Amino acid sequence: MSAKYRVIIIDDEELGRKVIKKYLSEFPQFEIVGEAANGFTGIKLIQESKPDLAFLDIQMPKLTGFELLELVDEPMNVIFATAYDQFAVQAFEMNAVDYLLKPFSPERFKQAIDKFLSQSQKSQSENLDKLKSFVESEKKVIDRFPIRDGAKIIILNLDDIQYFEAQDDYVLVRTTTTKYLKKQTMKSLEEKLPPTNFVRIHRSYIVNLDFFKEIEIYDKESYRLRLTTGMVLEVSKSGYQNIKRIIS
Repeated sequence: MSAKYRVIIIDDEELGRKVIKKYLSEFPQFEIVGEAANGFTGIKLIQESKPDLAFLDIQMPKLTGFELLELVDEPMNVIFATAYDQFAVQAFEMNAVDYLLKPFSPERFKQAIDKFLSQSQKSQSENLDKLKSFVESEKKVIDRFPIRDGAKIIILNLDDIQYFEAQDDYVLVRTTTTKYLKKQTMKSLEEKLPPTNFVRIHRSYIVNLDFFKEIEIYDKESYRLRLTTGMVLEVSKSGYQNIKRIIS
């Protein structure tokens, strides 16, 4: 039987990849087209192999499984395989194909494969969009900001980011040296940024207060904020109150 489904495995532990390959060998309708030991290589592998299904670890060095998903555009189904149980398993099962908690048995693995096969007619793009929406909505304060810039993956230090600006379905990230675009909502971003450093000054702007220089009245109940870099941004009435509350 010729292979029908293209599969990749992204896991920083060689043993974890070996177990999945061993269990998957019992299912001839699947073909493993690649494996990666970290998220950086994983994204490149996804771009090149365009898999139907990815087995993805969550806790990995350099780039976590969650951060990887934020940067992926290629449609695919995902089965998480992780040794960590502190994540919302049931919630992930609603968005990912399945969630395998290591160590898992061949029987549990088969359940995940059967679940994938029963859902294989669903849109891969729809499945990935739902999963990315769930990852984006998870309220966890971040300490870095991964960006996909063409073929490169860049991990930005929050200290280097001056501000974020809403641009339709994207967020423009302005650093001290350049700017990037990332598909993300301002609302989810605001909830994840350290509140003592980053403040929403306008529906279109979130500012790093480390770059705050001064705020000035522009018009009646209208303000402008000047950064240490010389950049001037519009401030709404509610944004002005946000700044006063934090800097006082």
